[in-house]
Parts: sequence; structure tokens; C-alpha cells
Amino acid sequence: MNIIQPRLYLASQSPRRRELLDQAGIAFELLLLRTDSRRPVDVDETPHPGESPGAYVQRVCRDKARTGAKVLQLRHLPVLPVLAADTMVTMDGKIFGKPDNAEHAHAMLQTLSDREHQVVTAVAVAMGEHVEVILSTSTVRFTNLSDSRIRRYLQTCEYADKAGGYGIQGQAAAFIEHLSGSYSGVMGLPLFETVQLLKRFDIPTP
Repeated sequence: MNIIQPRLYLASQSPRRRELLDQAGIAFELLLLRTDSRRPVDVDETPHPGESPGAYVQRVCRDKARTGAKVLQLRHLPVLPVLAADTMVTMDGKIFGKPDNAEHAHAMLQTLSDREHQVVTAVAVAMGEHVEVILSTSTVRFTNLSDSRIRRYLQTCEYADKAGGYGIQGQAAAFIEHLSGSYSGVMGLPLFETVQLLKRFDIPTP
């Protein structure tokens, strides 16, 4: 049996991104940034005044990949490309990040109910000082969500740590009337765009 050696690091704690890379048959090693006290200053995830949603998510993603590349040097790890991703939900120019609590998630889902919103995911790969970023934008339309339906969903706790307060791979899939774009991008890692980006770094892909 041939063992595929990892050819890149994944700088993300998201189990969904790990699952998607596994699904695509891409070998990787997990690089946890927050467990190292020597790491550079945390990435600034605060939206800048006048910053568009697309520019915001690309900036954050690029900074995460760069931070990962610097962590490799601090830990004296083999130098391989570092993959990072960041996902956000936006509607009418407003950014919907991860909810602080169930009440915050409830307010988000009420706002998204019976309307279209965009899910924007940026993917970045850093190799030393060389960083490239690619963007995926999908449009999602929710059905009308009653207050009781939202509350039942919140009891699953699926909203936690999810942009917009929902995860498409869980029960919230039943909220979606229509999706135009990338299902895996809404999950948090658009596989088509990711593979295109990895090819630029000569990483074996399907």
C-alpha cells in the first residue's frame, strides 16, 4: 500500500475543510496556529472602514496563509505551501460573521429568511513570501423561516462557529430553496478553485 506524503499544510481548525480535502484526495498536514505562543500577532479579522466583503475576506485569508508560513519558520518545520481559507456571508453589503451566541444567530437567520444572500470564500496558498489568493462567490436563497423553526434549529447548536449562523452540510440544508455557485464553497472550501490554486504550486491534485 502506497502512503501519500503530505505536500502542504492546512492552516485551519475547521473539520469541514479537512473533510473536503480528504474528499478530494489531497494529502495535507494540519497546522494549528493558535497553539503556539511564539506565533506572530493574530490576524486582524475586523472589517476596515469602506472595505468590501470580497476585499475583506481575501485580506483575512491572505494574512492567515502568511502567518502560517511564518509559523513554519518558528517551529523549524519542513517548508511546504500553507493553505488557508476564510468564509463569510454577506447581504446588502453587510458582513455576517460567526454569531456570538444563540440570540445573535437567531437575529442573523431572521434577516436571511426569505431572501438571497452571498457566501464568499477566499482560499490562499503561501510559500515563503509568495502568496496567491482565489475567490469563490455563491448565491443562496433561504425559504421563509418561522420563529419556531429557527429556534428548533438553534437547539442543534449547528450555528456555532459558522458564518451567517448556519451550516449547509447540516439541517440548514432544508432552508435552501436555491443555490447558485459552489456547494463546497458554501461549506468553507471551494474544491474547484482550491485545486486550480494548488496546481500553481505544483501540488498533486485529482
